[in-house]
Amino acid sequence: MDDTFALSNMCPQVGDGFNRDYWAHFEDFCRRLTARYPSVRIVTGPLYLPRRDPADGKWRVSYEVIGNPPNVAVPTHFYKVIFGEDGRVGGDVALGAFVLPNTPISNDKPLQDFEVPVEAVERASGLEFATKLPDTRRKSLCKEVSCSILVKDYKDRQRSFGQLVQSDRKQLPAPREDVS
Repeated sequence: MDDTFALSNMCPQVGDGFNRDYWAHFEDFCRRLTARYPSVRIVTGPLYLPRRDPADGKWRVSYEVIGNPPNVAVPTHFYKVIFGEDGRVGGDVALGAFVLPNTPISNDKPLQDFEVPVEAVERASGLEFATKLPDTRRKSLCKEVSCSILVKDYKDRQRSFGQLVQSDRKQLPAPREDVS
C-alpha cells in the first residue's frame, strides 16, 4: 500500500470539486465493490484528451503545466477500468470503464454519465486491459451493481477516517518491552 504514495505514482488533480469531492466518492464506490466481489482489480490513470477548438473546429490537445520550473503536465481527464471477479475459476467478470474530466464535477451528476466502453480507454491510453478476456465471461459492471456514488462531505470523511484510525489503534496490542 505504501508504494501507492510514491511521487512516481502521482498526478495533479483539481482539489475542490474533484479530488476531494466526486473522485473521492468514486473511490469509495470502488472500495464498496469488495463487498460484492471476492476480487476487485482497478487500473487508474491520466489521460490527455483532445477538445474541439471553437475558433477553427480543429481538435487539439491542451493542458496546464505546473511547477517551478513548469514541467509537470496536468491531465485533462482520469480513467478507471474496474474488474469485479466472481471468484470462480473461469467465472464471470463485471467490467466497467469510466473517464472523468479533471475539473470540478457536481455531486449530483450520475456516475453512469462517465461510463465508456473499455475499448475507448484502451484507444485513449494506448494500453490494453481486457483484450484476452472472452466475451462469454464479460458482464457489464453497471448492469450487475448500482453504479452510483454516496456523497459524503469531505470534513465528515476526514472525521470518520480519524475515528477509524483511533479505533484501530485501540485494537492494537500494547508494544512489548525488550527485556534483553
